[in-house]
Amino acid sequence: MLNYRQLHYFWVVAKTGSIVRACEQLNLTPQTISGQISLLEQTFGVDLFKRVGRQLELTEAGRLALPYAEQMFQLGDELEALLRTQPDEQQILFRVGVADVVPKSIVYRLISPTMELSEPMRISCREDQLERLLADLAIQRLDLVISDSPMPSHLDIKGYSQKLGECGVSFFATRALAEQYGNDFPHGMQGAPLLIPGQLTVVRSRLMRWFAEQKIQPKIVGEFDDSALMKAFGKSGSGIFMAPSVIADEVIAQYDVVMIGQTDAVTESFYAISVERKVKHPGIVAITEGARRELFTD
Repeated sequence: MLNYRQLHYFWVVAKTGSIVRACEQLNLTPQTISGQISLLEQTFGVDLFKRVGRQLELTEAGRLALPYAEQMFQLGDELEALLRTQPDEQQILFRVGVADVVPKSIVYRLISPTMELSEPMRISCREDQLERLLADLAIQRLDLVISDSPMPSHLDIKGYSQKLGECGVSFFATRALAEQYGNDFPHGMQGAPLLIPGQLTVVRSRLMRWFAEQKIQPKIVGEFDDSALMKAFGKSGSGIFMAPSVIADEVIAQYDVVMIGQTDAVTESFYAISVERKVKHPGIVAITEGARRELFTD
């Protein structure tokens, strides 16, 4: 049986970088901490640390063990917070993973219906690459993953995708760029500076195929996995950028830009991925119903 106290001492030493700093944090003697870590190493027959000069460094086994320890103690903190909540104040914990390519405005509008539920709910959102989020979904560290693509078929992970909706895309620019390239959409974008989504996004290939079909060759000046960063560059006048048409009004107001055109020939889709085929979590139900009723009404 894994000794969690010993594992905790290992984790603190690894995070603080030395036994001395771990002693200050844990209020224990160096002998106690080093002795307990030695017992943990003896249990599994591996060295977790090696001494380099006066410093302790993680061995390969220690580097493998550290992320698992971090996950375990993060879950422990969540469990402690949950159990300390008074019974009449208990909240439903809703853990949502968001693929980092999904626009933040879309994420907010998808999740916001959960804030109006009668059941008290505490939302925990984490942004990361899709495959890492799905790995956490598989071990039930997340309840839901929001992505711009369905569950990848090549991953050996049990999960079910629900399409929340899709929409066309709109193109935005500062007024100065719009005056120069905004006429005769889309052909007016020939040679225009363009900011595009990064290679991890699904919409990128659709966008480039559409440009090729229209025989338009804009000048790509930036590629971004983070859509908010792309919009920030667009606001500065670095280039024309695109966003889902359902948030066009919000983009115009927030970034002080104008829309130069819109097309439904290029679409963005959004999915809710969960481990349940028949969704029961009230947060997931609120997201799926809200998306179809409010956001993607067409």
